[in-house]
Amino acid sequence: MTHRHVVRPGARSKSAALAAIGEAMDFPDYYGQNLDALFDCLTDLSWLPAGHHVLVWEGGDEDVEDVLVDAAAVMSHGERTFSVRRPG
Repeated sequence: MTHRHVVRPGARSKSAALAAIGEAMDFPDYYGQNLDALFDCLTDLSWLPAGHHVLVWEGGDEDVEDVLVDAAAVMSHGERTFSVRRPG
C-alpha cells in the first residue's frame, strides 16, 4: 500500500522544511528538527504502517534535499519504504 505525506506549500527554508516534513510524516515527539534527526526518522518509520511512504515536497533547501535522497536510498526496500516526489 502507498501512503502519501504532503508537505505544506512554502516550506522551502531549512527550518521550515524540517518542521513541515516532521508534520507531514507524523514524526514522533523526540524528533529534533535537525538534519541528523531527519535522517534518523526517515530511515526508521516504525511508527507508520507498513508500505511505501511517499513524501511530496516542492523542494527548497539543498541540505534537506540531500538528506531526503540519502534516506530514500537506504529505505528502497523492506517492510516500510520511502521516496520523495515533487507535486504535480
